[in-house]
Amino acid sequence: MNGQYKALWLNKDENLVVLDQRLLPFEKKEVIITNTQECIDAIKDMTVRGAGVIGNTAAFGVYLASKEAGFDIEKLKILSNKIRESRPTAVNLMWAVDRMVAVATTCSKETMCAVLKQEAINITDEEVIATQKIATYGADEFEKIVEKKGKSKEDTINILTHCNAGWLAIVDLGSALAPIYELQKRGRKVHVWVDETRPRNQGANLTAWELSQDNVPHTVIADNTGGYLMQQGMVDICITGADRVSRNGDVANKIGTYLKALSAKDNDIPFFVALPTSTFDFEIYDGVKDIPIETRSEDEVKFIRGIDKKGEIQELQIVQSVSNAINYGFDITPARLVSGLITQRGITKADLKSIEKEFSDLL
Repeated sequence: MNGQYKALWLNKDENLVVLDQRLLPFEKKEVIITNTQECIDAIKDMTVRGAGVIGNTAAFGVYLASKEAGFDIEKLKILSNKIRESRPTAVNLMWAVDRMVAVATTCSKETMCAVLKQEAINITDEEVIATQKIATYGADEFEKIVEKKGKSKEDTINILTHCNAGWLAIVDLGSALAPIYELQKRGRKVHVWVDETRPRNQGANLTAWELSQDNVPHTVIADNTGGYLMQQGMVDICITGADRVSRNGDVANKIGTYLKALSAKDNDIPFFVALPTSTFDFEIYDGVKDIPIETRSEDEVKFIRGIDKKGEIQELQIVQSVSNAINYGFDITPARLVSGLITQRGITKADLKSIEKEFSDLL
């Protein structure tokens, strides 16, 4: 593992190093995580974000917790559960912690540290491979779609995305951004419409930063602009990542995703969701009713962070203090609005029958 194109890695002291995503794009800073509480804090305060990276961070958190617990399995379970409960919506977090604890129960005290460290690395490396396959499957499909629309290989493919689902969210290529990187690698002209993604501005701050690092042409838009662009024929494909996908294909993703899916449906534009299989929650059959939605601090709505004309980072209040605000972190896009789920196994229809058939071995 290395830190060049990843959101996290191990340092020489075998502690976890993550990029502080709260500070991007104006400042690039590394944070070292050495224990359970630091792991929990990094997940809760969004130092790390994105379903995959949250899961990866949690996995390494369990490894670090094993040292803190003195390699006592019961103490490790208590600490691990605290990590598991740090955020409620992204199922990769729970999946990763459960997998790590299951491995820990098979270890002796003498081998636990080494085994858990390797398992956390395995989880991360598996997602690297998954993103590479998502890139290929997605790019193949997108080329077919624009070809049917009559676009030549010299024409630009316009893709709209929401929130951040690149390598800052899922190592190594991301999920939603993976096909975009692959299209560019193939020599296709790509332009990305980047939703700002209020209130945390993951699109404006993270997706735009990632795309600029790889010289992918992009334009940041206000969240409410996407529907108009679709009406005017300026969008070929929509793609997002996911924080949890239910057994019937409902998708929990950053707040505002549902509205983009509705606009895409109304304008006959394909709407895809890209995810590693660890993002499925096969225990939930109705995502709209049963996926828990995180409610975050109203201050994220009332305050905005940016850089002033002097180049200094400032936080400004944009809503009067006496007004209440509510801050749902995610919404649910019903399966009927999803054109396909792009995983490392290919593209699957977003319905119960197709998902159970494709992923029967995981049920």
